[in-house]
Amino acid sequence: MGMKYRRLGKDGAEVSVIGLGTWQFGGEWGQDYTQAEVDAVVEACRETGINLIDTAECYGDGVSERLVGQAVARDREKWYIATKFGHRYVGLTEREQLWSAVEVKRQLDTSLKHLRTDYIDLYQFHSGGNAVFENAALWELLAGEVASGRIRAVGVSLTSDAAVRDYQAPHVGAVGATAVQVVYSRLDSGAEAVVFPACRKDGLGVLARVPLASGFLAGKYAKGVEFPANDYRQKWGREKLDAMAERAARVIDEEVPKGVAPVAWALAWCLRHPAVSCVIPGARDVKQLRGNAAAADLVEA
Repeated sequence: MGMKYRRLGKDGAEVSVIGLGTWQFGGEWGQDYTQAEVDAVVEACRETGINLIDTAECYGDGVSERLVGQAVARDREKWYIATKFGHRYVGLTEREQLWSAVEVKRQLDTSLKHLRTDYIDLYQFHSGGNAVFENAALWELLAGEVASGRIRAVGVSLTSDAAVRDYQAPHVGAVGATAVQVVYSRLDSGAEAVVFPACRKDGLGVLARVPLASGFLAGKYAKGVEFPANDYRQKWGREKLDAMAERAARVIDEEVPKGVAPVAWALAWCLRHPAVSCVIPGARDVKQLRGNAAAADLVEA
């Protein structure tokens, strides 16, 4: 059947309903990546029709952006590249906050260089608190960068803190952003209460991140799972890991139809909601990327 496409907000571009999240390329998911490995995953995106790649300045010390930039350099114009600002990588899962207009402009300059491009399709406020969200000088800077063409659109990647998420969501359109990124999966559907109605009201696009619940909805992690020291999930602790494994196993057993891959079902579950434009699961390798892309066969355009 092939890839499906949806508009990312009322004035946005057409994007594939399955995107590629690239936090893993920064080296915090238990694996360091070579350029050849990333090139292979991106080539599989080309072959399956995926055109949206989501990265960030703090996925490694610019590592993910540089790998992505090299991988798409030969046909940059065919891709919808989303990246983020507000943080600086200082160590494994450790970040420094950088939110002033001057600092964000510097981050934009750096991201453009890393990505080997003169424009970013979607430049996203990265999980900041309410104080920095309400900094008018920041949004004025970004509006100027949109006018200059260095940014095609501004987005807000909402924090996983539910109270902050739900406070900011109704104000995203007012600051000039056209898209929201938010945690959403069968195991975390909190965005349905406030975020999605606000996005539909304001005509905002939605990128659903962590749609596989950090891999647990793929059905490959059971109670007792251990992650390596350079995998951010190892910091969650035994109780949370086992609870996630138990909840995912129950959903897979009770809700996934026989003969349907849990990964494809979980991604399609997110895309059934009319607010969601695109899901952005990570992919460790070409096999996982193709498994993600197969979810499009379960989705209506």
